[in-house]
Amino acid sequence: MHFVIQTQDKPNAFDLRAAQRPAHLDYLKEQSAILLAAGPFLDDENRMIGSLFVVDVASEAEARRFAENDPFAKAGLFSSTTIRKWRWIVGAPAKG
Repeated sequence: MHFVIQTQDKPNAFDLRAAQRPAHLDYLKEQSAILLAAGPFLDDENRMIGSLFVVDVASEAEARRFAENDPFAKAGLFSSTTIRKWRWIVGAPAKG
C-alpha cells in the first residue's frame, strides 16, 4: 500500500536542515526497500522548506514510523507532517 508523506519545515530552519541533511540522506538510503520517491519542496529562492516521500508499506502506522525515524523529524525540523494513503495510477511500475 502506498502512502504520501508531506512535511513542512519550521520557519527559518535552513541551518537545522543543512546540519541534519547527511544523516537524513543516509536514512533514506537505508529505507530503499520501501521508499519509492523523495524530494524537497522549494521556496521562491530554491531553498528547501519541506519534503515529500512516497513509501510502500502495509499500514499507516508503518508510514508514520518511517516519518518519525527520519533524522529531520528527530531533530525537530518539521512544523507539520501529513500522511495520506495514495493509489499510484499514472506512471506506476508494471506489476510483475
